[in-house]
Amino acid sequence: MSATHCDVLVIGGGAAGLMCAATAGARGLRVVVIDHANRIGKKILMSGGGRCNFTNTGTTPANFLSANRHFCKSALARYTPWHFIELVERHRIAHHEKELGQLFCDESSKQVVAMLQAECDAAGVSIRTSCTIEQVDVTDAGAFALRTTQGALTAPALVVASGGLSIPSMGASGFGYALARQFGHAVLPTRAGLVPLTLSGTHAERFADLAGVALPVAATANGTTFSNAMLVTHRGLSGPAMLQISSYWQPGDALTLDLLPGQDAATVLRDAQREHPDAQLRTVLSDLMPRRLAHRLCETVLHDRPMRQLDARALAQVADTLQSFAITASGTEGYRTAEVTLGGVDTNELSSSTMASKRVPNLHFIGEVVDVTGWLGGYNFQWAWASGVACGQAVLG
Repeated sequence: MSATHCDVLVIGGGAAGLMCAATAGARGLRVVVIDHANRIGKKILMSGGGRCNFTNTGTTPANFLSANRHFCKSALARYTPWHFIELVERHRIAHHEKELGQLFCDESSKQVVAMLQAECDAAGVSIRTSCTIEQVDVTDAGAFALRTTQGALTAPALVVASGGLSIPSMGASGFGYALARQFGHAVLPTRAGLVPLTLSGTHAERFADLAGVALPVAATANGTTFSNAMLVTHRGLSGPAMLQISSYWQPGDALTLDLLPGQDAATVLRDAQREHPDAQLRTVLSDLMPRRLAHRLCETVLHDRPMRQLDARALAQVADTLQSFAITASGTEGYRTAEVTLGGVDTNELSSSTMASKRVPNLHFIGEVVDVTGWLGGYNFQWAWASGVACGQAVLG
């Protein structure tokens, strides 16, 4: 059987791959997208609780982690959240801001996938799902030749948008990293990001039966702090604050929680002591945080007693414990529940303006497979859109 020939082959039918394909196709290039899943955009569909947190209006390069913090600047500057919002509104997708610049579909994430499909259709992009790649080679003429379960394909340009290792149940794999290494690219160590933390030993014993308790906290690790909600689970700690800090924390690192963020605990406790001297400490704390947590703290790390028995030093110690509560996390829940993969293809070997390989002509890497990882809240989608457009505008240019 003869090979199917096109101008650009895109491996991966996710956010970055579809955006790149539509952009390249709109330039008149013949584009084929290959995805081993049975449908495109699977991670888009499940994102944001089914409503897709498709961008963040506050996106800046400071919202991303990478060994080269400057790499993402060019693409993000040229394709901003407002560009994507214009696309969303052109397709008449109603949306709203939830918090902190996070934009969601009013109805369903299916609308974003349908929009990308429509953009690809309009640009003449061919999409092959349930298509597994068996081998990738470079011909003597410098073209890329792929052997797949749906036949052979060749093209002068190849875009790798195969994602990372997060959520393997959705089909995630290390294929993109293996392909990068095949072509001589360095791949920086990967680990789960935006993922719940697990507890063991004493901390697990203290918190395990508090599963379901939620409260605002400020979580700090390695000089970075995130203020948002925390949720106690049967295995450890989750919620936006913990998912955010997980990208900055690694086993063995110190982790502290401010259980009264935005408040001066010492002042609050002194006021409570003056107004309710006979009240028990656990009763006062129950007015400041979930009662079950307040009682557990008084049972384990704070000595419960009437407020009038707390002298200035004891009051200061309680305040310090509440605002610098040390947690020893044992690990994370791993790629199974991680929203993103930290690390990836070394950006020092890619062009920041075109996502092109500096090692192999007409080879590009975009999206999550690259060592650029955003915060929780729509930033990773914005990187997918921006890197996809940067590549789509430049490939074979």
